[in-house]
Amino acid sequence: MSDRLYFRQLLSGRDFAVGDPVATQMLNFAYLIGDRETREAVVIDPAYAVGDLLDVLAADDMRLVGVLGTHHHPDHVGGSMMGFQLPGLAELLARQQVPVHVNRDELDWVQRVTGLSTTDLTGHHHDDTIEVGAITIRLLHTPGHTPGSQCFLLDDRLIAGDTLFLEGCGRTDFPGGDADAMYRSLQQLAGLKGDPVVYPGHQYSTEPSAPLSSVREGNFVFRPRSLEEWRMMFGG
Repeated sequence: MSDRLYFRQLLSGRDFAVGDPVATQMLNFAYLIGDRETREAVVIDPAYAVGDLLDVLAADDMRLVGVLGTHHHPDHVGGSMMGFQLPGLAELLARQQVPVHVNRDELDWVQRVTGLSTTDLTGHHHDDTIEVGAITIRLLHTPGHTPGSQCFLLDDRLIAGDTLFLEGCGRTDFPGGDADAMYRSLQQLAGLKGDPVVYPGHQYSTEPSAPLSSVREGNFVFRPRSLEEWRMMFGG
């Protein structure tokens, strides 16, 4: 299916939202995923300059059919952050009405942050799938950074949001964070079959992506071999 897969990793402040000081500082990745034959696509974590993301799709002759959100933080879905009001889901839906897919445990959080209504959001369970043309995307519930954080698995690629970075993992000291849940989520990702390439939610490392085997080997968050060791290392 890789010949049909449309996949773009876009860095805020460089590939979109150029000149935006918050976008440049935060180094968020947004992702465009679709089917080259049907020309259907979804966007993952649209924030800052949603018009730029729609322009990329239009330039590639792709049609937006949905949004996937990894979690509710404003640098991923829009809302108030650091005294700034960041554009995101609300602004995108004002331009184009499409389903917004989030984990069911994140529904209330996304509503509060973005101001969207319940009818705008579609809640999902762990291991639900979404079809974009002939491309199947698995939704993996990975709580810890937030209650409903989720990752997306497709075609030997893992879009990991703020659950797993190439170096480190998402913080667990924000509202809704849970250090024990993060440990279990990281172990879940470490046990995925094959060796998918990890695409994180931020560029907090030199490389923008890496095979999961390399991340498991080099990322210090995989050093603890038990929950007790995790708590000792990270104070959970």
